[in-house]
Parts: sequence; structure tokens; C-alpha cells
Amino acid sequence: MPGVLSPAQALYIGMEVAIAVSSVLGNVMVVWAVKINRSLRDTTFCFIVSLALADIAVGALVIPLAITISIGLQTHFYSCLLVACTVLVLTQSSILALLAIAIDRYLRVKIPTSYKRVVTTRRAGVAVVACWTVAFIVGLTPMLGWNNLQRLQENGSIGPDLVITCQFETVISMEYMVYFNFFGWVLPPLVLMVLIYAEIFYMIHRQLNKKVSASNADPSKYYDKELKLAKSLALVLFLFALSWLPLHILNCITLFCPACHKPMFLIYIAILLTHGNSAVNPVVYAFRIKKFRTAFLKIWKQYFCCKDTVALASKPSERMDSHFEQQRQEKQKQMEEQEMEHNTI
Repeated sequence: MPGVLSPAQALYIGMEVAIAVSSVLGNVMVVWAVKINRSLRDTTFCFIVSLALADIAVGALVIPLAITISIGLQTHFYSCLLVACTVLVLTQSSILALLAIAIDRYLRVKIPTSYKRVVTTRRAGVAVVACWTVAFIVGLTPMLGWNNLQRLQENGSIGPDLVITCQFETVISMEYMVYFNFFGWVLPPLVLMVLIYAEIFYMIHRQLNKKVSASNADPSKYYDKELKLAKSLALVLFLFALSWLPLHILNCITLFCPACHKPMFLIYIAILLTHGNSAVNPVVYAFRIKKFRTAFLKIWKQYFCCKDTVALASKPSERMDSHFEQQRQEKQKQMEEQEMEHNTI
């Protein structure tokens, strides 16, 4: 049985509980906002919901298990391994969701006229399923044999009953974590996403400069909006990398320098950073994306402040009128532009 908690353990557990509550509540709000606000139901937000579901699972499942592990729980080897693999699956699903978001935004800027024909809701759904399938394959690989069981048996650290003190490094092979997970499935997607967002910003700035020189304001508004959203999603990517790279660097130190001492407080900080990432995305959405901010305020006023506010999904006739009015204005602008081009010729 675990003994009395040290002050460091007590502080760690308290922070984990706060992160878990924030992660679950914040990401439930994200899913809720997409559900009630039809303007958030495009392909990008489909991937954002997938990311939010993974973060909810981190807060509701992974963090409680991490707290249990931190107090020195005695458990069967494969039970501990399954807990560790659950963390890996959710992490990989988050990375692939971020990659899907980056590719989606790239296509939206690269092929704006044919984007809706190419990136359909059905294809986005298939992409989400594919991301989760790959995440399960990558994350559950240690369950198929790439783990530390044989090593523990060889050095006599585990008995015939396979009961151990459950810790991540006890069951997960560092060769798997560094060579396969980090170098194979974490670092390449992160580098690819950085390149994609760099290309997105380059294309948007090029288009904005073109439109400004051509005195054409309407496309400029489109690309300006895309630029703001791309900045917000790039911030989500940056925070993800900032949260997860320290732990992977510690894993590399463990593998390449076994004699190197790693202070326990650094390990706690690295773990808290990875879990804390699940709680920060809703904050980014609230402060950086106006549609989310509006939806969050509506949810808060309607369901928590007991105010009778109109739901975002109501009044479809007004939305249709607005939609047709917008189409009419766009057609009128196109006709005026064509007339100007004709006169110029």
C-alpha cells in the first residue's frame, strides 16, 4: 500500500485535479458550442471536435489514472501497460487531428473556389476515423510485444504473478518511445505542420498584397479572416509542441544517457505540461475565435445564468434571408467588377 504523500506529490495531485476539471469542462463547452452553432459545423471544426474529445478523455480518464500511478499503485503488468497505451493513443489522435486541421486550412487557402467540392463533410468524417485508427495502431503497439516485460523478467524485477509498481517507464520501452513514437509519429507531423502553416501565411500575405494593389476589398476580407483563424490554429499547434516536447526530450535523455540524473520535479513539470495542454485549447478558442467566444457566452447565459436567451440554432428563416442577401450582394459585386474590367479593356 502507498504511504503518506510527500508535499511534492500532494501539490502534483492537486494541480492534476485542477487540470482535469478544467479540461473536461472546457472541451465539453467546445463540443457543445459546435453542436448549437451551425456556423461552426464546417470541416475544420469537425477536426477540432475530434481534438476536444481526445482532451476530454485525458481529463476524465488519463489524469485520474496518472494520479493513481503517482502514489505507487501495485498492479498487473498488462493493466499498467494498458493505462500507458491509453495515454499514447490519445496523444497520437491529438497530433493527427492537428495535422488534419493544418491540411484543411491549407486547402481552404490554396483552392478557395473548389474547396467545398473537394473537402466534403463525408471526406472529413473519413479523415477523422482514419486519424483515430492510426492513433490506436501506434498507441497500442506496446501491447503487441514492444514493451519491457522480457527485460523485467531477465533482471528479476518482476515475479511470476507479473505484479509491479505501475510507472510509465517501467512498462514502456524507451526504444519504442524515442525511435518509433517520437522520431516516427510525433516529430515528423510537427515539422510538417510548421511547414504547412508557413506556406499558409505566405499564400495569404501574397494574396492580400495582390488584392490591396488591385483595390479589390472583398477577397481581402476573406483572406484576412483566413489569416486570423490560421494564426489561432497555429497557436494551438505551438502550445501543443511546447507542452509535449519537454517530456519527449526527457525520454531521449533516459535512452541515450541512462546514467544522467533527472530531478523528480522536472518529471512532474513535464507530465503536468502534457496534461495541461488538454485544458488550454478552449481558452485559445474563446479569446482568439469570435464564433467560439459568442457560443460560449450564449451557453453561459442560457444554461448557467438562467437567462432566457435565444439559442444560436434558432430563427432559420432569418439566417436564410441573410444567406440570400449575402449571395445577392456577392453577385452584384461580381457584375460591377466585370463591368469595370470591360471598361478598362
